[in-house]
Amino acid sequence: MSTVAIVGGNGQIARLLHPLLVARGHTPVALVRSESHRNRLEALGAAVRLLDIEKATAHDFAAAFEDSHAVVFAAGGGPDGNIERKRTVDLEGSLKSIQGARLAGISRFVQVSAINVDEPVPGDAGPVWRAYVEAKRDADKALRASGLDWTIIRPGLLTDDDGTGLVELGEDVQRAEVPRADVAAVLAEVLDTGAGIGTQWNLVAGDVPVAEAVAGTSAR
Repeated sequence: MSTVAIVGGNGQIARLLHPLLVARGHTPVALVRSESHRNRLEALGAAVRLLDIEKATAHDFAAAFEDSHAVVFAAGGGPDGNIERKRTVDLEGSLKSIQGARLAGISRFVQVSAINVDEPVPGDAGPVWRAYVEAKRDADKALRASGLDWTIIRPGLLTDDDGTGLVELGEDVQRAEVPRADVAAVLAEVLDTGAGIGTQWNLVAGDVPVAEAVAGTSAR
């Protein structure tokens, strides 16, 4: 049984993750900007702490992580055209989470990224997409160099379809769709088992049960 601090605790993937962690005997701590989210998140089994990702310092993050055993960075600046928030949320939020975990003495860190962000951005990509990819790329690079017990999950195109519990997971998996529910299931499995330390995996819909996919990929 452990306590898991989830940055971006009101996000779509996080809201699916909370009850999965509770079912496995863990306590999710949803870190959110607004008190207005408390009732909905507590109904999912999460404890709630307030944290404004963009305004908080690394020391604020560390305080929010108090008594936690692991950190999940699942925040994002959203699909709108605000380029600045790709930096302040997707990149700087991750960097402050990494530093906050170090300050709090937490070694386990799982990050939700995006598929193929290490590849060159196409020349015809729009400025918002470029900013998003570069923020995710740089956040992943920083986590890999952090010395923490990190795992990076890089989903393909996210959908709101019902989860199937069947995925394809690995470093060389090609871009395809994946339900957010199955991303949450992979996160829960990684956190519960401790699998995947020091690895980054692309994640799309597939035909392998989540537990088998995580165990099999970790064993390679």
